[in-house]
Amino acid sequence: MQKWIVGIALISLAGCSQLQSQHEQSAALPKGVTLVEQVTAGATSDTPVIPYSKYTLSNGLTVVLHEDHSDPLVHVDVTYHVGSAREELGKSGFAHFFEHMMFQGSEHVGDQEHFRLITEAGGTLNGTTNRDRTNYFETVPANQLEKMLWLEADRMGFLLGAVSQKKFEIQRSTVKNERAQRYENRPYGLMYERMGEALFPRTHPYSWQPIGYVEDLDRVDVNDLKAFFLRWYGPNNATLTIGGDIDKAQTLAWVEKYFGSIPRGPEVDKAAKQPVTLDHNLYLTLEDNIQQPMLLMAWPTSYNGATDEASLDMLARVIGGGKNSLMYQNLVKTGEVVDAGAFHDCAELACTMYVYAMGQSGDKGDLKTLRSKVTGVLSELGKDGVTAQSVNELKGMVEASAIFGLQSVSGKVSQLAAYETFFGDPGYLSTELGNLRAVTPQSIERAYAKYIQNHPSVSLSVVPKGKTSLQAATPNFTPAPRIIPEHKQLSEADLKKQLREPVDDFDRSVMPQPSSPVEAVMPELYRFTLANGIKVLGTEYQETPTVELQLVVPAGRRFEPQGKAGLAQLTASMMQEATQTSSAEALSSKLDTLGSSVSFSAGQYGTVISVASLTKNLPETLAIMEEMLFKPGFHQVDFERLKKQALEGIIYEHQNPSWLASQASREVLFGGTTFSLPPEGTKASLAAITLEDVKAFYHRYYTPNGADMVVIGDVDQAALQPQLSALATWQGMPAPTYNTPALPTLPKQTVWMVDKPGAPQTVIRLVRQGMPYDATGELYETQLANFNLAGNFNSRINLNLREDKGYTYGAGGYQSGGKEVGLSTYYAQVRADASVASVQEFLTELNKMATEGVTDKELDFMRLAVGQKDALNYETPSKKAQLLGQILMYSLPDNFVETRNDIAASITKDRIDALAAKWFNPNDYQIIVVGDAKSLKPQFQAMGLPVRDMRPMQ
Repeated sequence: MQKWIVGIALISLAGCSQLQSQHEQSAALPKGVTLVEQVTAGATSDTPVIPYSKYTLSNGLTVVLHEDHSDPLVHVDVTYHVGSAREELGKSGFAHFFEHMMFQGSEHVGDQEHFRLITEAGGTLNGTTNRDRTNYFETVPANQLEKMLWLEADRMGFLLGAVSQKKFEIQRSTVKNERAQRYENRPYGLMYERMGEALFPRTHPYSWQPIGYVEDLDRVDVNDLKAFFLRWYGPNNATLTIGGDIDKAQTLAWVEKYFGSIPRGPEVDKAAKQPVTLDHNLYLTLEDNIQQPMLLMAWPTSYNGATDEASLDMLARVIGGGKNSLMYQNLVKTGEVVDAGAFHDCAELACTMYVYAMGQSGDKGDLKTLRSKVTGVLSELGKDGVTAQSVNELKGMVEASAIFGLQSVSGKVSQLAAYETFFGDPGYLSTELGNLRAVTPQSIERAYAKYIQNHPSVSLSVVPKGKTSLQAATPNFTPAPRIIPEHKQLSEADLKKQLREPVDDFDRSVMPQPSSPVEAVMPELYRFTLANGIKVLGTEYQETPTVELQLVVPAGRRFEPQGKAGLAQLTASMMQEATQTSSAEALSSKLDTLGSSVSFSAGQYGTVISVASLTKNLPETLAIMEEMLFKPGFHQVDFERLKKQALEGIIYEHQNPSWLASQASREVLFGGTTFSLPPEGTKASLAAITLEDVKAFYHRYYTPNGADMVVIGDVDQAALQPQLSALATWQGMPAPTYNTPALPTLPKQTVWMVDKPGAPQTVIRLVRQGMPYDATGELYETQLANFNLAGNFNSRINLNLREDKGYTYGAGGYQSGGKEVGLSTYYAQVRADASVASVQEFLTELNKMATEGVTDKELDFMRLAVGQKDALNYETPSKKAQLLGQILMYSLPDNFVETRNDIAASITKDRIDALAAKWFNPNDYQIIVVGDAKSLKPQFQAMGLPVRDMRPMQ
């Protein structure tokens, strides 16, 4: 395993004194590849460093390599320095739209083959677009690297030959669905679009969101898309970053082979910084389908990389970054708001300081009063200043976060890629941390005075529709008309002049085959039992000097008294407040200084106490955890505040159409039993809970009997065991037991209609009762049967509803099981006008799979995809914790993963088909619909199925 890396040794190849070294090192490189610099591991500093080698190709492509042989996987990232900030006026959303097109096949890669090939290889992939860059990335077993480079090079150099009008139209529809799902049909979803329009002038590229405006998407055509590619997707505007179990020499040879012949694109100048200022306070109001008014305030600041950026980041944490922050202490803890905080949103061209506060539901959420309180809190900062203690606490958390962020190859590669893209320095992490360490109370105060104190801001009031009386102030801002230049149609002749044709000396149509299969090694486990019976399962992880521990006590929702749903989570929340000897603020201060965290979270069968710490600080962190676990304060004032927040949390969740669909599914499938209750409880059940209920739940169910512990980190069993001595002497009540209730008999297939008036999209779920969890039995086999139906991007259902019909941003399905019950679910959020058609497609696909089964090709695809995933399954501590937690919870043998792989490799078509016939019969599924009932109900009644109105429990 790779040991933790500290220190930095930079080999610079610039300057006359290094010419000989440069010549010697470049001599072994492929032709056209130049070594720029190399950072290796050292032992002279306590600053984290990611070792890397940086190269350039003759066509301008920057290549960054990072070797990490701890796991048999690689992560590949191609970042293009183009985001929505490079878009033309009137063509918003183009960078994001183009990201979608990059997955639609290229000249040597067929339609939808990019997803299929990587899934088949056992990998994962995605792409993202923000204001300043677009990246494409995949994590795969190490033997698949050459194929990944072939794929990425093909869409960099050979995309346009495969672009068609049909693909263009389908992806335009998909992007519109994405916008509707993430913005229009989501509570508070349009806040940042409105805020951007107020903060920035219409000519500023941050005045619109990366998703863009629908009218702009409708305006452009396929030739505009091709021109965008030719302008921005040249190798000289890209960084290729590869990390993991690689051979550098072989990797560079492949990089030069597949990318070296791609011609340079047009030159790309470094974008000029464009921070903005405001002349006066701006007020605007957004009416939304919400119940809790929200105030969002914003101040323009600097830009990414500015000398005061680190001080502004720290200022945001002082204002609203934890229990000791000003917003929490003055507004949240006093119970005046549901939530409040601050963050510094920093991008390449300009940055913004945001402060937000969510008011209580109803007339209590008056935003005029709330804004006055927020500005009052901020004014106190100008009077009282910032303490050295608070800065030291913040630094502890920031530095620990940097170390925890290096636990995965993908995390390290992503940082290297971003740093190179924006700073031309993959090793900018050391500079960034140095800037943070240099922050002082005085520098934070200067940043506050320069940008916030007595400076104009934008105040956005988000209020329930028809409740403008709750707004912070009468709006004095209306967005200026958008600047829409005359759209000039590009001709094929115009495009042809811009084409760049690579010339190769090999046949690109031949897809590289993987090298010999990699062998994923199950982590080596150790076990022991504490004196009081707590079972401990652990594994060493030495790649970072960190330890993550999860103690699960049998205090789950399953044991809540009747009528007291939500008690388990409310108790867990109380465990994170004051103890008998320390205030919550004092505990938070200690943890922040250590760079540690301790949290409590209730699940169905247990409460998880999660501890994360640097190895050197583990004893002190465990002492804090033990104080919280053994000596909770259970103060009435904390209880009243948390109960109030929990009630407001229910209101917030119930505004989300996806939550409504999930709760409706629980009630339809498990109505009348404990399994139908919402995890957070209901208004009635929370109202009935008293502090005495919390104390009683704690004393009964926070017990070592039936408790388990998982430990992953840079500590061995011999060093760990003595540190758990306090836990070993803990005594408590016997482990609880339960009886599984009989599940309800479901009616014949029915459409259950949940009204969401005016919703632009409809949430659809097809659900049926399923099987309890089993690792290697029928549930697992059914998951294999579902893989081609709805279990991956190239599944029948997703390709049908998203790629063929354009009804949705994404559709899928899964089978899951707990200790007692399970369910089978198929889901999508679709265009409102395609609601009935989408349900019909779901039913058709289920029926086809149930009656015809899988094809031989699909069976082979499933075996390859599932069988090669293991290389990715155990990389990070969180993934290892999940694996170890399963072993303990379900008493699984250590080799259960091998058994699953054997099943995936040997399961027959007949068995798959039999499971499909049993579990995918469409008539067995209830249909949940969350949307505009007024328009949808008559349409679904025309299907000939019973339609019943439903209101999930509140």
